[in-house]
Amino acid sequence: MMTSLARVPPGRAGRLWLRRRLAIAQRGVDLLQRKLRLLVRVHHRLVSEAERTGQEWTATCADADKWGLRACLADGRRALRPASPAEVTVRWAETMGLRYPAGATCTPPPDPPPVCSAALDEARQAAEIAIQAAVRHAVAQEAEHRVAREISVTRQRIRALRDRWIPRLIAAIEHIDLALDEAERSDAARLLRAGSGRSGDRAGTEAPARAPP
Repeated sequence: MMTSLARVPPGRAGRLWLRRRLAIAQRGVDLLQRKLRLLVRVHHRLVSEAERTGQEWTATCADADKWGLRACLADGRRALRPASPAEVTVRWAETMGLRYPAGATCTPPPDPPPVCSAALDEARQAAEIAIQAAVRHAVAQEAEHRVAREISVTRQRIRALRDRWIPRLIAAIEHIDLALDEAERSDAARLLRAGSGRSGDRAGTEAPARAPP
């Protein structure tokens, strides 16, 4: 849409060309403002979700640290090492063309061999809960960041259309309208002068025939 006005056709074709692009730009502003309102509502929800999951993650991490320390004292640090990493599968959503994470499934490592103390079993369970909370928080935080960036980009596009491109189109239309009005007045004056000249010529040729005897 942001094409140069140097390519505007001359005359009435140029005025029509500009008015079409002005209508497109105005519809673009309406659509972007509707998109912005929807994204702002989604962003408010995601901010609350990120805050809630962040608090859950902090609490579960504290619990995992507590049980991890107890397991280290009872069974040693090596006992806390997982046999394999957890697997995370992210679920995606889309709003107004923007794709962002909407949830995730975290699969913990396979069940470890029998533990040698109750503290180690509690530590592993607390660690799994903390990992699940971390995944939920990461998803909410990434979704919030993506929507926030899209809100910023959408606002920039609205300002570009509303504050720069639309005024340029309106000014160009007014310039062409003024030029067309001046051309029409010039044509009318030229026709009037041409008509007056022809009337004078006819009056000059007919004058001797009306002279008295």
